[in-house]
Amino acid sequence: MTSVLLSKNFVHNEVEKKLYKEWLRKKLFKYDPESNKETFTIMMPPPNVTGNLHLGHALNMTLQDILARYWRLKDKDVLWQPGTDHAGIATQILVEKNLKKNNKLTKYDLGREAFLEEVWKWKEESGSQIIEQLKRIGASADWDRERFTLDEGLSKAVRKVFSDLFKEGLIYKDKRLVNWDVKLQTAISDLEVEQREVRGEFTFLNYPINNSEKFICVATTRPETMLGDVCVAVNPKDDRYKEFIGKEVFLPLVKKLIPIVADDYVDMEKGTGAVKITPAHDFNDYQLGLRHNLEVINILNDNGTLNKNVPKKYQNKDRLEVRKEVIEDMKELGLFVKSEITNHSVPYGDRSGTIIEPYLTNQWFVNVKSMAEKAIIAVKSGKTEFIPKSWEKVFYDWLENIEPWCISRQLWWGHQIPAWYGPDKKIFVAENQDNAQKQANIFYKKEVKLTQDEDVLDTWFSSAIWPMSTLGWPDKNIDLERYYPSSVLVTGFDIIFFWVARMMMQGLHFMKEVPFKKVYIHALVRDSNGQKMSKSKGNVIDPILLLDQYGADALRFTLTAMASQGRDIKLSEERVKGYRNFITKIWNASKYLNMNGCINKNINKHANIPLSISHPINYWILKNLEASISDISKSIEKFKFNEAANVIYLFIWSTYCDWYLEFTKVLLNEGNEKKTIEETKLVSNYVFLRILHAAHPVIPFITDELHITFNDKEKFILEEKWPKVNLEVNQSLNINDIHWLKSIISNIRSVRSSLNIPPKTILNMTIINLKVINSKRLLFYKEFFSKLAKVNIINNQNVTEDGQAKFILDGETYLIEIKGIIDIKAEKNRINIEILKINKEINRLDGKLNNENFLSRAPKKIVDEENKKRELYKDNKIKMLKALEIIDYE
Repeated sequence: MTSVLLSKNFVHNEVEKKLYKEWLRKKLFKYDPESNKETFTIMMPPPNVTGNLHLGHALNMTLQDILARYWRLKDKDVLWQPGTDHAGIATQILVEKNLKKNNKLTKYDLGREAFLEEVWKWKEESGSQIIEQLKRIGASADWDRERFTLDEGLSKAVRKVFSDLFKEGLIYKDKRLVNWDVKLQTAISDLEVEQREVRGEFTFLNYPINNSEKFICVATTRPETMLGDVCVAVNPKDDRYKEFIGKEVFLPLVKKLIPIVADDYVDMEKGTGAVKITPAHDFNDYQLGLRHNLEVINILNDNGTLNKNVPKKYQNKDRLEVRKEVIEDMKELGLFVKSEITNHSVPYGDRSGTIIEPYLTNQWFVNVKSMAEKAIIAVKSGKTEFIPKSWEKVFYDWLENIEPWCISRQLWWGHQIPAWYGPDKKIFVAENQDNAQKQANIFYKKEVKLTQDEDVLDTWFSSAIWPMSTLGWPDKNIDLERYYPSSVLVTGFDIIFFWVARMMMQGLHFMKEVPFKKVYIHALVRDSNGQKMSKSKGNVIDPILLLDQYGADALRFTLTAMASQGRDIKLSEERVKGYRNFITKIWNASKYLNMNGCINKNINKHANIPLSISHPINYWILKNLEASISDISKSIEKFKFNEAANVIYLFIWSTYCDWYLEFTKVLLNEGNEKKTIEETKLVSNYVFLRILHAAHPVIPFITDELHITFNDKEKFILEEKWPKVNLEVNQSLNINDIHWLKSIISNIRSVRSSLNIPPKTILNMTIINLKVINSKRLLFYKEFFSKLAKVNIINNQNVTEDGQAKFILDGETYLIEIKGIIDIKAEKNRINIEILKINKEINRLDGKLNNENFLSRAPKKIVDEENKKRELYKDNKIKMLKALEIIDYE
């Protein structure tokens, strides 16, 4: 057996670049539509083309990659379909900023066509950055099939969906309330609205009751909207206002009468219990207005200034400026009551950073009610399964209360709506302009000029058909037939509404089949204190920096190990650093095997072990390997990624490195039989190569680097199969021997640690009440006790407990002679003093943590830290008491 050349350390940056290049060269990520293998399909949630890798991406892509690599090893034809989203608003903002910075131009200076040329130019030059970053983390998607939501194939699919839904009467144009971004001057989706807790003012205003000396007081955080008020609402059960229901108030500043109406929506406990109603600028007010058949008055222009529906003095002024003027004007009229400072939730555009206004405007909508019902039935019938199952309720709740979907955006970058207007504004919808023109010519009975709708579609509209459009729909082809529906969708909970539900609806509508059989919902990555990461908090961890410093395997393993179903991930750099040590442990294990001649490049990794196993320790490690590979497989298939990582970690770090390789230091001793030495070399190699295979889906780089280094066949792991342990060996070997051996050695090491006895000090040990079976074991494993525990076994049955450290195991008493090695009396005193100190600290912390004043005033982070300190002290006390028990016989 010849050794190979290994570097001192695992240099992740060099290895990752080299390996990924080779994986691509050998086309290891390719799907095979001509194969007769069972398929496994996974659709990559397309990241924004403007995006940079964040920890959410890193987690999502790692989990998908684990599935893709695992099922390739299980001999399935895997299609992991990649691509990017055109990200309408984000991309347009970015390019507009670049234009302004470089050329001092706006999009209006260029015009639509020239501006779109600039966007496409930017996309070609810089739009692939996120893809390159996904490759850095090891994503094994079939990049030759990369799609873009604005490429021609997907655009064709989008136009067909719009056209078909319009013909079915499900797409229509209507004037409704939407989220309006006054800076970008476009409607935006709920997902693009960020609710922020801000400090504001609750303003109390008096509205005079008509033909009365009385007033009704309303409270509002948006006084400027009073200029669009159409009524005042009160709760019908509120005795304070019963006499006013049906009467009118005089709307100040506007100088008109509006009614007082009764509605259960009004919260009697909030504010004054009387609410001013502005249907054009509040979603709840809009619904109340519909119930009472009230007028809807829009007072805003697209840019957030006030329009001609308000008194002239307020026209063309920004709504926030008018807010101040309205308050001053109400003070002059003597109708201002008071202002109170309040913390309240205000909607902001996540891209523009400006306050979002509910705004009445003409938009395109999809009536998705009937499609939503089919999606609900599909999940309830088990056609699509949510993992964890608890997310199904979230899915149902949203779909059961679904509103029409606003799909139009007042942008230039995106899928321009395939609707054209005739001279009298009649709408013609078609998949292309020629077909729209034919419709118009027939309708008008002559050639007319058509003008295309300037709006573009919501980005989610094209994303909703991602599972089928990326496979070539609407054209029939083998890919669509073979890979739809996909096997699983891996995504975050925050887009269940906006993406998952819409893919379900569109897939069922057009393909008559669900788009995916399973939906795995992963957690959110938070900071180490459980806080959501944000730039404003300064707690964002950049995954690129983690990749640079610790490597892809360390980051992947950290995220996988923490990806417990239903729990958010509390990530810190220390955790990644810790798992980098695990990667180093694997590398060092390979160096040990190499130095001891255990690397056999000619071994066939998938054949039976090439000899009959004779030593129980070798049999024990093989049985552990067999169980571990089985557990890893089951965990991945059940989407319990953290459990798979835990099995990998425990087997490699503890079972293989800390125990088995330590045992081999005895087994490989030249004094042993040649058969034992050769067997141990082969088994250690056999086990190591197979666990590299089993760990590969989680940590692909180090596993493939070592696999290719130790293998003459020059094959990467993905070119082989999931490992099987063909354990056709001596069934009479008893692995309980090894459990017994480990237990005694662990106890001896614990004694050493508790009493601060140097690890190299040779100790004498006597065993009282030794069983016959263990007497034989002692004889067989004598050298292991000597080498690994540094103890000599002596048969002195007359030994007294005085001057001994003691532990009891399965009815047998183990006495370790410590007299003359440590000062027993001094050690007792030391431990007792330490226990007193610990008790003092625990009592101090108990006083704090039982103090209601402290608990109510201290930040949660401080309280959590104090609780952690208390738990650490308790753990340390248990260790001290155990140490005392070892040497205290009084």
